[in-house]
Amino acid sequence: MIMTSPVFCAIDRPDLSGALLLARALNNQAVGGLKLGLEFVTANGPAGVRSVVDLGLPVFLDLKFHDIPNTVAGAVKVAADLGVTMLTLHLQGGPAMLWAAADAIKDLPRSQRPLLLGVSVLTSMDDKDLAAVGVEGSTEQQVLRLAMLARKTGLDGMVCSPREIKPLRQTFGDKMKLVVPGIRPTGCAAGDQKRTLTPGEAIKAGADYLVIGRPITAAGSPRAAALAIKDEIEAARLAA
Repeated sequence: MIMTSPVFCAIDRPDLSGALLLARALNNQAVGGLKLGLEFVTANGPAGVRSVVDLGLPVFLDLKFHDIPNTVAGAVKVAADLGVTMLTLHLQGGPAMLWAAADAIKDLPRSQRPLLLGVSVLTSMDDKDLAAVGVEGSTEQQVLRLAMLARKTGLDGMVCSPREIKPLRQTFGDKMKLVVPGIRPTGCAAGDQKRTLTPGEAIKAGADYLVIGRPITAAGSPRAAALAIKDEIEAARLAA
């Protein structure tokens, strides 16, 4: 995947016209791709996804598939047919589900096969939240435990918080793509994200792609905000 920026802008809004307007404003090298999540897809369905794909930027479909293996395999095939570049699977769906997802698209040409990314612990959660749902150990331990499962079942990478980039790189090296939400440029509020880094810090730590939403979409000029983030990332790379 050749991109002018490692940033996928999260366009999580229900109105298709507004989403397309924003996407077009960012399309000319301001970001590398677009992320579509539950709010957008629930409102606009597969046709809405295809309309964004048709703009020409890579699309990251973040629906965190989590169901019985046959259902997830079918959903992954549909997503591939829509032309998305990456999609997410919830790792707690278990090995049979993850194997079925990987098997569903194994015969597609590489150019038509989306990257399968495992989701372990949401970036809005911390150790106390894990304990509340019965998971023992730290957030980092749970992320690494589920990352091992992702590797064993043929997934391409992980979605992880900025704080788990280094331990994942130490464990897996460059064998996994790391897609990182929870990114907050200097001066931006953390909002509902509990484990954050700046774009430059995340790239230095070893992130492949960054998912950034409100710091771009809520800015007075989303394009200017995206370009400023792009410049910050380039500066971090030059200083590394």
